[in-house]
Amino acid sequence: MAGAAREIHFEIFTRQGARGSWKLHEIAQLRDEAVSTARTLLQSGNATGVKVVKESYDNQNGDYLSIKIFEDGHNKTSVAPDADDVPSSLPCFKPDDLYSYHARATITRLLSDYLARQKITVTELIHRADALEKFEATGTLYQHAIQRIAVAQAASTKKPVAQLIKDLNELVSKAIGRVYRDDRAGAFPNLGPEGFHRFAAKIASAGNAGYLINGALARHLADAKGWDEKLSRLLSLLISCEEKEPSQSQGNLVLRASIDGITAEILSGSAALHELIGPHENLGDALSTLIHLFLGQLRPDKECGPGVVLLTRHFAADLLPEARTALANRLMAELKSNKKLSGDNLLEEIGVLRKMANKLVAGQGKYLSHDDVIAAFTRRSQRMVTDEVLTRFLDPIRLPDEKFEKLLLLEESIVGAANKRQLAAVMLLIANGQAFAAHFFNTSSPVLVRLRRLCELQQRVLRSSIPDPKRRELADGLDHVASEVEVKAHILQGLSARAMDPVEKVQTLIKLAGNGVFTEGKLLNRARSLTLALVNAPGFIECFVAQSGLAEAEALSELLTSLAKSGIAGEAKADTV
Repeated sequence: MAGAAREIHFEIFTRQGARGSWKLHEIAQLRDEAVSTARTLLQSGNATGVKVVKESYDNQNGDYLSIKIFEDGHNKTSVAPDADDVPSSLPCFKPDDLYSYHARATITRLLSDYLARQKITVTELIHRADALEKFEATGTLYQHAIQRIAVAQAASTKKPVAQLIKDLNELVSKAIGRVYRDDRAGAFPNLGPEGFHRFAAKIASAGNAGYLINGALARHLADAKGWDEKLSRLLSLLISCEEKEPSQSQGNLVLRASIDGITAEILSGSAALHELIGPHENLGDALSTLIHLFLGQLRPDKECGPGVVLLTRHFAADLLPEARTALANRLMAELKSNKKLSGDNLLEEIGVLRKMANKLVAGQGKYLSHDDVIAAFTRRSQRMVTDEVLTRFLDPIRLPDEKFEKLLLLEESIVGAANKRQLAAVMLLIANGQAFAAHFFNTSSPVLVRLRRLCELQQRVLRSSIPDPKRRELADGLDHVASEVEVKAHILQGLSARAMDPVEKVQTLIKLAGNGVFTEGKLLNRARSLTLALVNAPGFIECFVAQSGLAEAEALSELLTSLAKSGIAGEAKADTV
């Protein structure tokens, strides 16, 4: 920091009047000194407006990079008369608030690309003087982040955006100034791996223990070469400290919480995760690796660095709850995204999704709720039932019954009632279409084969988890086609008219029903009516008993059992026995 400070100075400007131009008043070497001087000038009435500009010398091109770090003045902003009475709606009110969980999450969202490029976490950024100085020097990015927060806050307050920007600039400036002061004062010591447990024990009871530990950890990670080395350093520290101090000591608890938090920030970033687990063939393969990591089951033969290996062990021991929660959230976010898990083959994607579902079910618990898993797979399933995806999925399939069957296969793998209803709507279009009926009316295939196929499809529909009334509508549609096929082939009519023994006719009907020829609905009802009419005809029972060679009670029991197994209810016969 000392070398960098010689390349930086702070210029204090003043302004007189609403339309007065800015004039250079003084140059200071220290940030706090410059801001303090500017405030004094304003409060004493020697200026109606003040600002401090940080000038950073660029060794590469010999130019200065300017960034305004402070501005205040009576005529700088136009505030509505009643705005002064409105309570501040800022998400943070003092520098310490910028270190809260929600503030860090907001900063991460705003600066995700910058943090990924610099390969630092948000905790490192807000605790390292050199990182903050580099960020301030970006100028536009720094101001843009402030403006985005101010605009978002302005939606819920009467305070003007300009005033919010001013307040935020002042707040952030104070926070940055605090880090610079603490860094110069040695508040963040350069500790070796053996020194952290003593430092943590020393400051554990201090009110700002987390801030000091994070600052020391940020310094410890500053020269790490990549994300895996950061993980390795953090988790090695945790192991080392727990070997020297009781795991529940106050110092270890503070240190563990900080390490857990920084690890969670690493695992929340897609760029960091990509580097940690290495390249993968597709998203499905990458998510599978992350699931094994989350479960603490990542195989040692995976090409992972020592940091990921240590992380797997900690997860297997049910440690680092914040980090595991962060990884679980990342998994859910990726599953909900529209990115393909594999190639264009939807069945292959279904297979990948099933394997993930089976694995994640084992991981449900305090870090991953059942509802979260269902929500993620419902969202992923939504992508699979769009018209575009289904058209591409069905396009290579020629026969309509095969298209219908493929959609049944898809139904078994998707989640969500709305998604299943959407899929059922497409299935109804196929089942009610002319091509479907024409395929089953085609006499080139034996009629019993066609009826058995329709009955098989209907049974799969009835066993499915498609919500009613769509499921019933699909089953009725298949039954309607089967009924038309049977009528055209005169199966029941021909059997009824045939010169056959009534017992033989009933046995034929039972055999057809048992072999899955009659779909539930109109067709099975017609077959049932014909069967029961034959059974209830005079002389049938005597003839059946005689042909069976059994005692009457046994013969009747056998008949009723056969009727029940075939799906033709035998209760009606009981009244005549």
